[in-house]
Amino acid sequence: MRHKRVSHLNRAVEHFQLVLDRCSVDHPDHAAALTNLAWARIQGYIQNDLQDIDTTTSLFREALALRPQGHPNHTLSLFHLIAALNWRYGKERTAEYVNLPIDASDEGIQLRRVVLELCPVGLKYRPRALDRLAQSLLTRFEQRGSIDDLEESIQLRREAVSLCPEGHSDRGDYLNNLAVSLESRFEHQGKSHDLDEVISMHEEALRMRPVGHKCRDFSLDNLGSALRTRFRKHGDVDDINRAVSLYREALMLCPPGHPGRGITLNNLALTLKERYDKSQVIENLNEAIDLYRECLRIKLLDDDLKHHRTLFNLSAVLCSRFTRTRQNEDVEEAIRLCQESLVILPLLHPDRHFSLLWLQEAYLSRYQVQHNPTDLSLAVENYRLASRHPTHGLPQRILVSYDWTATAEQHGDGSVLEAYSTFFELLDAHLGMRSSTTSRREAATDFHFARSLPVDAASCAIRSDNLRRAAELAEQGRGQQWSLASRLKTPIEELESGHPHLARKFSELSKRVSNAAQGSAAITDRAAADRAATELASGSSQWPDDFATAIRHTARMRPEEPRKKLRVLLRIVWDEIMLPIVNVLQHDLKLQHRSRIWLCPTAAFTSIPLHAANPFRMNADRSGSESCLEDLYICSYTPTLSALIRARQAMKTRATPSFAAIGQSQPGAGQGDVLPAVDSELELVHTLVPPNIKFTNISKDEATQAGALNALQCNTWVHLACHGKQDLEQPYNSYFAMRDKPITLLDIMEKDIPHAEFAFLSACHTAVGDEEMPDEAIHLAAGLQFSGFKSVVGTLWGVSDALAKHVVEAFYEKMFEDLEDGVIDCTKAAWALNRATNAVKTKVPLEQRMVFIHIGV
Repeated sequence: MRHKRVSHLNRAVEHFQLVLDRCSVDHPDHAAALTNLAWARIQGYIQNDLQDIDTTTSLFREALALRPQGHPNHTLSLFHLIAALNWRYGKERTAEYVNLPIDASDEGIQLRRVVLELCPVGLKYRPRALDRLAQSLLTRFEQRGSIDDLEESIQLRREAVSLCPEGHSDRGDYLNNLAVSLESRFEHQGKSHDLDEVISMHEEALRMRPVGHKCRDFSLDNLGSALRTRFRKHGDVDDINRAVSLYREALMLCPPGHPGRGITLNNLALTLKERYDKSQVIENLNEAIDLYRECLRIKLLDDDLKHHRTLFNLSAVLCSRFTRTRQNEDVEEAIRLCQESLVILPLLHPDRHFSLLWLQEAYLSRYQVQHNPTDLSLAVENYRLASRHPTHGLPQRILVSYDWTATAEQHGDGSVLEAYSTFFELLDAHLGMRSSTTSRREAATDFHFARSLPVDAASCAIRSDNLRRAAELAEQGRGQQWSLASRLKTPIEELESGHPHLARKFSELSKRVSNAAQGSAAITDRAAADRAATELASGSSQWPDDFATAIRHTARMRPEEPRKKLRVLLRIVWDEIMLPIVNVLQHDLKLQHRSRIWLCPTAAFTSIPLHAANPFRMNADRSGSESCLEDLYICSYTPTLSALIRARQAMKTRATPSFAAIGQSQPGAGQGDVLPAVDSELELVHTLVPPNIKFTNISKDEATQAGALNALQCNTWVHLACHGKQDLEQPYNSYFAMRDKPITLLDIMEKDIPHAEFAFLSACHTAVGDEEMPDEAIHLAAGLQFSGFKSVVGTLWGVSDALAKHVVEAFYEKMFEDLEDGVIDCTKAAWALNRATNAVKTKVPLEQRMVFIHIGV
């Protein structure tokens, strides 16, 4: 019978092809002939050939083009094309295990938007059109991670629910689908109110499906799943107990032979396993194993394509029971089941990831009981394979690599540095898939628990006496936001010299993408090193708060009062952190006095003024004060080594110097109070800039957002005097205050200013990092460096408007003294700042001198 049907379809295709051949393009039935041929093909022999499906899709497109909006069959042609695209998507996911091509996915969504436009409010088909578009957007969110798609999916499904009031036969379905979108947002953002709303919707849907309703088991399953998710977040035993009860009722509605029994068996077993993890009541585990075994028998009888999932789920609970009872047959079966699931699955099937993961868990469990090194090696190998499985989602693989680092560290396995590197590579790839700067930061904060990993990785390499690898790992794991953003930029001058046409095309493409985005001594005693590191880390984590408190305290003091609390903190920084480094620089590396050094702090140290470390003690012979760090060396900072290297390389090409002084003493509403000293500061800077340098003053009404951004782009040197505001929650919204509206960090990052050299930021909080991700150094000074400025002076906290001008005056006097041939040099900035802060000691209190730092070349 099946062969006969295929034969009939083949003949139908041949017949419709003949009809099409006889209908010219201008024939009134040409669109119908295209549609009939395409429909016969998609029903017939082309079902497993992706290339033929593409050919069929093109026939539907051609028919749609012949039936524009207003044509009586326009909607029907839309339906046919969407069906073909969905068919292709389904075949591609199941047969090839790759993502839907971007153009096809975008095309499908656009077509669904057209369908929605054809279904105005009041038309009975509008809720379905809303829901179908919402599902497409949700799918695209899962592929690409754009939060806008998810938000629109929720909005559309809320409208669909609102169009189906209580009593409407379809309300339960739309409630369920809205809950799916909300649960996806909860999984992405972790906001409890989303999950509570999901549960509320499933409860309403369940009330609409009383005992006897054909879909009651479906609603029981959905509500149980949502309660289980909330249990994972909050650990409320009432949630998991209620979930078990709901699944038991659902199972009673699915007797042997019911098509939904296998799913409900699996869900109940999974929930009992999670209740065991909380309660450690072994009966939960035993029942879960029995349920999985029944589920396995059902799937074997039905030749179920998802049979492999039951295999690795049963493996997981057997592994848990082995950990509890030490019965060797449990772990042996767990290993065998995972291996069997791997045999079943094609090499590129996404679910191989889970089989590998549970196989790793089984080997590791057996190692922790029997201590056979072979089991640890096998566990590590499966960590490796699971984290690198190409068709599984990156977030889950990132978590696996994180667990790998912890396991390797705990058991002293030699793969630990590879595990760290794998984590950084996967996180980099995950963030690189985000189209905007803000979405990359949001994606990174999902892994906030791993923010110490760059430091942990470097520490691990140092303990192994591998200092080069320590530097590489620290660099690999830090500053990823800037590293990813820099890939949109290129040394375009190099391309222009050989291929000007390509350079123009590249520049245009980059602009489009940007617009769319909106200690050296070896440590041999590992235990001692670990203890020292732990002590230092536990103390340093409190230091940023201590410094913030001390700085706030100084604001209430007169300039002449001694800063006792601040001096105590700086003495600790000297003794505990910088003195050991100075000893290495002086005695091991023989670094000359007054040489330049670059500080590249990590973690909590990014919020500590390391450059100001000072013993505040007399020499032993009472001949004078002990030297502080800035007496010995010229200090600069760099957020990453890569940033410093890029800045140095960019210095190879120099433009004709020009200087812009930008100031705003009366910013727009809500941006800050009046700054009375700004205008006089700009005039002071003008008198200090050499007369041969072109000078522009941008202030008062001219200092608007557009005017200031234009000045940044058109000049090589910039002095900025205004309010600066660091946004701790959304650091990319940090800004400089202007007359109309502020210049945000994002505004700055969108500019590409390769000829820029130096910027002095006489504003508050311009070099303060992100509290959530301190290693990313997301602040205004770093943004200017990213946009092209090679050398930047920024501030760590609030700056006194009246006192800043003393530092500014001393800085530019040093910067421009003894110029060779009248050429100004931004590489002198660190030295000039060092000399300036020393020169104003009698005029400016300690906290207002050390607030200024130098970043870059």
